[in-house]
Amino acid sequence: MNKPIMIRDVPQNDRPRERLINHGAKHLSNQELLAIILQSGTKDESVMQLSLRLLTAFPSLAQLQEASLAELTSTKGIGQAKATLLLAVMELTCRLANEKGGAPTVIRSPHDASMYVMEEMKHLKQEHFVCLFLNTKNHVTEKKTIFVGSLNASIVHPREVFKEAIRASAASVLCVHNHPSGDPSPSQEDIEVTKRLSECGKVLGVELVDHLIIGNEQFISLREKGYI
Repeated sequence: MNKPIMIRDVPQNDRPRERLINHGAKHLSNQELLAIILQSGTKDESVMQLSLRLLTAFPSLAQLQEASLAELTSTKGIGQAKATLLLAVMELTCRLANEKGGAPTVIRSPHDASMYVMEEMKHLKQEHFVCLFLNTKNHVTEKKTIFVGSLNASIVHPREVFKEAIRASAASVLCVHNHPSGDPSPSQEDIEVTKRLSECGKVLGVELVDHLIIGNEQFISLREKGYI
């Protein structure tokens, strides 16, 4: 039975672990850092090759951070063990960034919200439905991906959106999803989901301030279109 190719099987001069020890983590590429996290490849490819293929599937670290367990395990060579390790590392980096703080992001307009999410969402190959939870000063207190897949009312259930909003003690919520086609024009389904979320928010006392659709370097605000 063929064994997975481990880091120790990589030529010594090319081993990322040794390079980290000798030169420090800052001198390693994203591929090398991923190889250290993954530890082993498959029977057909080295861990360095697997890391490169993972970075090809998720071209930016933002996309890798937003990837779900199902998306990660759909990559050949990434089983649940490797996927959960990656998810844990990405969550820790996110929490570290929150700890470091800095000036909070304030959403004063649809443009502010679009700038906050545009870079990480404009090239996504699947639709991602993301919620920005805001406090009474319109500071973003949390950003959470609620689901990944084609938008429809049965999947984007208000229960999931407002359950997370209440957990985050949010005063309001701003929803965002992308159109992989690059065209942000709203579909009838987009409009129906928006109206449903807005109505539920009024009942629960958590305002839906907007629903943005992100395209390629462009966006549409459903509030500005009069659907909220």
